[in-house]
Amino acid sequence: MKLVSSGRKVNTTVQLLNRLRMRQVALMLTVDAKRTLHAAATELGMTQPAATKMLRELEDTLGQPLFDRVGRGLKLNAAGACVTNYFRGMRGNIESLNRELQELRLGSSGKLLIGSIMAAAPDHLTEALVRIKEALPLLAVEIFVGTSDRLLAQLREGILDVVIGRLLSAPAASLSGEYLFRPLADEALSVIAARDHPLAKRRSVSFEAMLAYQWILQPPGSPMRDVIEQEFRGNDAALPRGLVETSSILTTTNLVARSQMIAVIPRSVASRYETHGLLRILRYDIRNHLSSYGSIVRRDRPTSAATFRFLQLLHMDEGGLDAGSDVVVR
Repeated sequence: MKLVSSGRKVNTTVQLLNRLRMRQVALMLTVDAKRTLHAAATELGMTQPAATKMLRELEDTLGQPLFDRVGRGLKLNAAGACVTNYFRGMRGNIESLNRELQELRLGSSGKLLIGSIMAAAPDHLTEALVRIKEALPLLAVEIFVGTSDRLLAQLREGILDVVIGRLLSAPAASLSGEYLFRPLADEALSVIAARDHPLAKRRSVSFEAMLAYQWILQPPGSPMRDVIEQEFRGNDAALPRGLVETSSILTTTNLVARSQMIAVIPRSVASRYETHGLLRILRYDIRNHLSSYGSIVRRDRPTSAATFRFLQLLHMDEGGLDAGSDVVVR
């Protein structure tokens, strides 16, 4: 579906701000989600002709066609995908703004939404949470634990204020300019098994020996999964059949404790389970390593005072954030 011709004059930022309407942003995101103009128009309470006209106006404003027609549906072209990515960021900014205004209306001390990978939870996250509750006892805090890829998606959508995780490899690396990343620590991994597992008391465990057992892995796309897949390739082995895939550390450790399955989890977590006699760390050294994890915020999204304070406390042992930080505080 090409609604405008090429060769249009390129708009300046000021011209785009003057001509772009939030209703157009909403329509673009809804078409992307619903895949048909009719469904998007119905969702937004518009007629299809009105939606078509609005898309034409948007394409005219931007100077490029944004969709190709595929059957009876619409498919984003390269320009449309680019625009949609930026519009998602705009929606995330509005979401953050709306949430903070609501907190101000209620007269509260605000709410902080944090996403964290499991490796950071026992030490960095816990210590920073203790510190911020001492500094801001009335601050409401909600914590989401997951994999970096899923947490970054929530950060982009405005669901989270800050993520403790890692920036991902391609294709997300091309988006790294959207984020501000400050490293905290490296993350070592351990292979775990039940206390009575046949491999548990061996002084050295070979990769070949572990292939005789079922594995629990994080879902595809997560950094830890990528590292383990590299480990399999490095040992000329295919991923085993009958995988259990979960991002839940609790589910993983419960399954391992009650079966002969083996799994890979952060060493910081595995060490605690082993210390309390709940699981055993197999004596196998994983060749590949995860990149450092750290705090991640959006560059284009003003940082709330609570988020900035949390970042200061999170990085306190590394010197914290100083006046020269490029985090913008609102």
